[in-house]
Amino acid sequence: MLRTLRRRRKQKVVMVNLPVGVDTAIGPLPHTDPVEAVEFTLAHQSRLPAVPILPRRTPRERRVAQAVVGVPGLDVADDGTLRVTGPVDVPADLRVDFGDDAFRTLRAFLQAVGPRQEPIKLQVIGPVTLGMVLVDIGVAPADAFALAIRLVHRLTCSLLDHVATGGLGARQLLFLDEPGLVGSMHPTFPLAGTDVMRMLAGVVEPLAGRAVLGLHCEGRSDWRLLLGSGVDIVSAPVGGRLETASDALARFLDGGGWVAWGAVPVDEPVGDTGEHLWRRLCELWCDLVRTGCDPTRLRTQALITPARGLESHGLSQAQRVLELARSIAGRTRDQVIGLRLSVGA
Repeated sequence: MLRTLRRRRKQKVVMVNLPVGVDTAIGPLPHTDPVEAVEFTLAHQSRLPAVPILPRRTPRERRVAQAVVGVPGLDVADDGTLRVTGPVDVPADLRVDFGDDAFRTLRAFLQAVGPRQEPIKLQVIGPVTLGMVLVDIGVAPADAFALAIRLVHRLTCSLLDHVATGGLGARQLLFLDEPGLVGSMHPTFPLAGTDVMRMLAGVVEPLAGRAVLGLHCEGRSDWRLLLGSGVDIVSAPVGGRLETASDALARFLDGGGWVAWGAVPVDEPVGDTGEHLWRRLCELWCDLVRTGCDPTRLRTQALITPARGLESHGLSQAQRVLELARSIAGRTRDQVIGLRLSVGA
């Protein structure tokens, strides 16, 4: 049972076949061995595996660090801190070296999946968050945000080209991770909404048609802004107050957009069965239906994920979180079947 994702962007239609009620991961895993991490991922996310990120293995595998690999003037210290070492230069033809140690786990993953015909999920740092990091290390704001767009554009294009050389047959899901956008609706946020949209557009628009694009924010944000950013999937924790933008969400779903629901928290007890997590998600969906969202689209255009990365968990805890995500995804799929049967579909 498949539902096709279609998002029209500048006369182009992006399509990918996603199983109804599929689960995947968000962010890093706690492993230190790439092969073990890949085996873990494929065992627990067979339908939509997310390329593992292992910051415990090396700080160079952090998403910010991956974005600056090989860039003159920027370096990553042994503790993972980004630093300016000289004039920063990003020539237009400067490609990413995926032989670098920062991408060792990516290489192990691509070798393991071979010429896979189903999608995989990729995740990189978003331009707004990277720009904020550059400002924090002393780059002038205007230069930092312009540089961040160029760096993320370089990484995303290079990454999609690299993955394509492995013979993967499906259009990939590429998520921009934007923890820096938490609190973006607050008046004290350092960027205006138009600036955020401009930065996201600088990465999203050149990739139109090349991948299904997602945007992950791990906390409450200006969801109306993000839902209108041109991405195909918005990734939000269940507690992130996406319901505050229910009108924009309804339009997003009606236009073919999907939501990756962070239904399994990583900062509170999850219990043995996850029953309360399922009820919490269903209650949110019911609230959204009351404010105008289509009940079928909410479920059929849904991915289920942890709320964010699992690098701070133990291996058994991480496994439990992913098992719960898979269980909730299965219940979503069962509910969709029930809805279809009830109307004779």
